[in-house]
Amino acid sequence: MPKIVDGLRWGVEQRLEFIEFRLFWEGGVNRSDIIDTFGVSVPQASKDLTLYQERAPHNMIYDKSAKRYIAAGGFKPQFLNPDPDAFLSRLQAVVEGADWQRDSWISAAPDADVALTPKRDVDGDVLRAVLNAIRNRRSIDVMYQSMNPQRPDPKWRRITPHAFGYDGFRWHARAFCHLEETFKDFLLPRILKSRGEDEPGASGEADHFWHEYYPLEIAPHPALTSSQQEVVAKDYGMKGRKCVLRVRVAMLFYVMKRLGLLNDAVNEDPRRQHIVLLNEADAKRVLELANTGRIVREAAVGRETAG
Repeated sequence: MPKIVDGLRWGVEQRLEFIEFRLFWEGGVNRSDIIDTFGVSVPQASKDLTLYQERAPHNMIYDKSAKRYIAAGGFKPQFLNPDPDAFLSRLQAVVEGADWQRDSWISAAPDADVALTPKRDVDGDVLRAVLNAIRNRRSIDVMYQSMNPQRPDPKWRRITPHAFGYDGFRWHARAFCHLEETFKDFLLPRILKSRGEDEPGASGEADHFWHEYYPLEIAPHPALTSSQQEVVAKDYGMKGRKCVLRVRVAMLFYVMKRLGLLNDAVNEDPRRQHIVLLNEADAKRVLELANTGRIVREAAVGRETAG
């Protein structure tokens, strides 16, 4: 059944949100925009516009010369959360090849580009098998190509996956490794084949590093000028020139790597490394514990548990 929100079916509310998206970000919308994006009939698109006017009577006016509705001066969103990150994510999807009208809601994308990374070749059957194993709480055999010099060739390994992680470049399965009897990350592109489900190993509930969080405290690089530090603080959403990132211990390495915090950031060139880690010594201690497979427990001050 369609979702009901404030008396509206989910499909109707989505179209009202679309109308508001076009009004807010692009200044206007017309009936054909709704028809082209959602595949509805002409009468339905007209009803949507009428309904929007009823629900938000001061948000749009009809421009006869442009033959479309435009945002009124006192426009206030009723159905849309005008989040810049959400818009930029849609723009990124356009640049990366999404159906820009139907999927992104952007009618005329501005000229844009993103720093491309090579497409990761994940086998669809492998991904489906991992998903099924997580859903069924079972283990599976995977043919895995490790980068460990002690295992230079692909090897069948039994794992019990329970979650996925993404480091900004690659997806991995978080799983209990039956070979090493510990929880590890298995990069999906390196899983070449999979086969038969079987009895599980340790469950995801026992993966302490996945369920425990560590507070990464970041701040602007102290070698920056005051005005530079101010804009870095704004860039990272800091309050009082400080920000605390709540990071899963199992993802700590990836977050620190992406932010350039694995090394001594304070000694890096501030023109390239804009932020530093305030609790660097403790964070690296926790990271070392995670790398060696030891339970964090008392390692992190301010540690939190998922949920």
